[in-house]
Amino acid sequence: MKVYELLTIRNLNGMHLIAGMMGKERDVKSVNMMDAPDIIHYLKEDEFLVTTAYHLKDDPHSLLDLIREMHIQGCSALGIKTKRFIDQIPEEVIELANELSFPVIELPLHLSLGDIVNQTFRAILDRRAAELSFALETHKQFTNIVMQGKGLPLLLRDLSRMIQRPVQIVDQYFRSMYRSGPAQDFPCLKDRMSKFPFGKRPVSLSFLTDRQTYTFFPVYISERKTGFLMIAGEVLKSDPFTLLTIEQAANVISFSLIKEHALQQHGRSMRNDFFLQFLEGSFSSQEEIAGRAKEFSLANDRGYLCAVGKLDEYDLHTSYSELPGKMEDIYGFIEEETAGADSNLHFFMRSGCCILLFEAGEYVTDPFDKVKSKLVQLQTKVSQYFAATISFGLSNWCDTFLQVRNAYKEAEDALCQGKLVKKKEYIHTYHSKDIMGLMRRLTREDLENYYSCALRGFADPAGQEEQSLLETLFVYVETHCQISETAKKLFVHRNTVVYRIEKCEEILGRSLRDPETTIQIRMAFRVKSLLEKV
Repeated sequence: MKVYELLTIRNLNGMHLIAGMMGKERDVKSVNMMDAPDIIHYLKEDEFLVTTAYHLKDDPHSLLDLIREMHIQGCSALGIKTKRFIDQIPEEVIELANELSFPVIELPLHLSLGDIVNQTFRAILDRRAAELSFALETHKQFTNIVMQGKGLPLLLRDLSRMIQRPVQIVDQYFRSMYRSGPAQDFPCLKDRMSKFPFGKRPVSLSFLTDRQTYTFFPVYISERKTGFLMIAGEVLKSDPFTLLTIEQAANVISFSLIKEHALQQHGRSMRNDFFLQFLEGSFSSQEEIAGRAKEFSLANDRGYLCAVGKLDEYDLHTSYSELPGKMEDIYGFIEEETAGADSNLHFFMRSGCCILLFEAGEYVTDPFDKVKSKLVQLQTKVSQYFAATISFGLSNWCDTFLQVRNAYKEAEDALCQGKLVKKKEYIHTYHSKDIMGLMRRLTREDLENYYSCALRGFADPAGQEEQSLLETLFVYVETHCQISETAKKLFVHRNTVVYRIEKCEEILGRSLRDPETTIQIRMAFRVKSLLEKV
């Protein structure tokens, strides 16, 4: 209840607002009666104080201190019965009340303080009862919509009709999830909005793009995710029934989204478990694999391209204990980005990496260009929303789902190759399919012998200097023996690279100007990568 509404209570006729007109919008949540000079210590915020001013009759100017203290305390208003112990309120008291926008109400003689207190309490309780009844009825109406399986779009449509405003639900990244109707439109929220300090209370923001104000009510999706019920226009506290309607809708929406999220997580877990078992070779036959894959919309007779992504950990400004949570948030974001936009893209997770499986469809023509374009978009959004970078390894095209296991290994190898040359936010394509395929046919003993022979002296580097030389050698041969390019990738001086290469030649006993030597060394590094995975 507001101060100005006190003056409209039927049984309290005769009350007049004589000062502090600008404060008539103050809330009144309770009422108290002054029966002692130290009443200020017992007053609460939003409380209406009534008095006969008996304790102030000998010093009317002490009203100045009382009004100041009540204003500081956040009280609603002061009601004084004049013509009883004080003939009139001093002019300086009225001036102070006007200055502070603190309402002062003149109480009529025919009303006792007890009647004023009782009638005010009754009006406050009646208002609260009406609001509670309205809230329960509204909550019941919205709950019935969800329980009957009509879904959130219908709930939003009813809410929009009740409050006469467009509404929609957005997730924590301000991507639209549900909206009240196709004709409604909202401004594009930039990445900075995701960093706005939203709390548990609704927040109103204005946008220059359409010169419109929007109010955001938090809705909970899961323990780590909070979305928003977005209302066109500012929702004022002076409109309690609209506020109650929206709050009840937000409560029902939260329950519905939590349930929906739990079901989605269960489905994702089942799909991810199947794919991990497939990669680990846990199924007994190809027929079983094809049958199970079909359950998750993975047809065996279609081509696939596999991308393995991993966060560039040295680029993350996150403590070790917080890293798993941040990885979960980022990979979850990528999954949501891919799930809603593309039915030919499948998402999985394994060992701190995310796996994107691009199915033949829109990617069948110029697959690498379209896939790389999609991955670049994901990298850009991860950088914008999380201030982190992610890199991808990309496989060659495979003709059936049964070949995806090899495609995954290729993508993983490509990711490792990019990491070895100290890149970040890269997309590295697997280029050595035929050679690596042949290498996988060799025994581990043969691979170890080849590595030891090609990198004689570096087979088991013990010291930090040897590790540094080996790393420089790898980057040097990968950049086709370009001194300047090697220095650039290693962030060292050109002369440092020259010195290290000369040291490597001494250890190897061979010149790195010989093309056959560099080919053997490049192959040895491929063998090392393969040995670490076998």
